[in-house]
Amino acid sequence: MFTGASFPLGPFTPYEGNPILRPRGDSWESANLYNPAALVDGDEVLLLYRAHADDIVSHIGLARSRDGVTFTREDAPILSPVEDYERYGCEDPRIALIDGTYYLTYTGWDRHSAQLCLATSTDLRTWTRHGPLFDDFDTFKTMDPRGFNWSKAGVIVPQKMHGKWWMYFGEGGIYWATSDDLIHWTPGTPDTEPMYTPTPGTWDEALVEIGTSPVVTDNGLLVMLTNGATRTVHDDGTVDVDYRCGQIAIDPDEPTKVIARMQEPWLRPQSFEDLHGLVSNVTFVEGLVKFHGKWFAYYGQSDTTLAVAIHDPAEPWGRALREAEGEE
Repeated sequence: MFTGASFPLGPFTPYEGNPILRPRGDSWESANLYNPAALVDGDEVLLLYRAHADDIVSHIGLARSRDGVTFTREDAPILSPVEDYERYGCEDPRIALIDGTYYLTYTGWDRHSAQLCLATSTDLRTWTRHGPLFDDFDTFKTMDPRGFNWSKAGVIVPQKMHGKWWMYFGEGGIYWATSDDLIHWTPGTPDTEPMYTPTPGTWDEALVEIGTSPVVTDNGLLVMLTNGATRTVHDDGTVDVDYRCGQIAIDPDEPTKVIARMQEPWLRPQSFEDLHGLVSNVTFVEGLVKFHGKWFAYYGQSDTTLAVAIHDPAEPWGRALREAEGEE
């Protein structure tokens, strides 16, 4: 688990060369490419990204970079739908590397239920599927009940807490689960009792969703990047959705409680790609790495392209704000 962070982590500056990956060709990644997991492998950053053709059946691809911004991708996806519960997509991956095994959480989509699924691998190419993790669980239960399984978005904490492995998961509300073996997971509460919910009247009032795996701050807190959304319903019945990125902090001594949240998002739709796409007005973070002394946060732009924002620890929040105000 990465250390040497602070809360809130940042400031992050969108890379001037964004998007760093776009759809290409007439293959499985020809229409949209977004929402990546990220990890460091030796002297490279690896992205496991979601992409699809016009059929909107998502696959997960692999790309590598030696500088964090210029990526070479493999031609074939590393994970594609094969099971009934994922027949219309393997979506939105997050990843943890623990004792030589990659634990990949992703959304299995059958055009009815969005279920949090788990697959494991030792080489990122041969995967063992462990199926949906939480039967009859609806992470929107306390807000806008789906009436069926809906449990997407999960990050595994890559070290034990209180003698168990922990996972934070959920879209709509955020929940927690524990495991003894990293394969079989038990939610800590029923779906009527999320540990964290949207904050009314703010930028994440419509939903909150887990973003990236946690990092450890210098004072021992867990920090996770999150996604939040607002929805605006117009008189003609159309709905605008705006996805922004935030952060929460958790004390490992009380891992079932969120003790702090960013009051304002650290990233919001600004560029053309952020504002236009398959689902417009979206910045959606899923990957975070510390690489060559800097933090790289990888995010999807309007479900269409893939971008990165970078934080240099030599540029703290205070200095960034002063520079923005013209004081330096």
